[in-house]
Amino acid sequence: MYIGEIARRTGASPKAIRHYEALGLLGTVGRSGSYRVYSELDVAQVELIRQAQALGFRLAELQPLVAGGGEPDWPVLCRLIEARRAAITAEIERLRALDLRLDAVHAEIRACLASTATVAASHCEAARAALPEDAPA
Repeated sequence: MYIGEIARRTGASPKAIRHYEALGLLGTVGRSGSYRVYSELDVAQVELIRQAQALGFRLAELQPLVAGGGEPDWPVLCRLIEARRAAITAEIERLRALDLRLDAVHAEIRACLASTATVAASHCEAARAALPEDAPA
């Protein structure tokens, strides 16, 4: 099949498919004259590449997966997925810690804004200026 057909079947653009080929992600693509001729294995490979990209993998990370141009290296794929999941777990923990800090700062600013004491109010001017005007006090 030609590039238009593989593009239609996989949802990848012809430009992306040529890029995958240039990076070595598709192995050796056949030729018929000046036209590229793709196989069912290439269709499966493009679908796998697109799925991996949707899961957050970069194309450079996928090169070891398809080294050799045949079946994907499934053990390598498993290790990539495990590493990706570990990175996501670490990012989730970092974001949870950030959310807790934001919550604490938010509560402190709200308490400051609610205070009627002159000293507390003078320390809260920057906090008041940082909040939208329609924010409840």
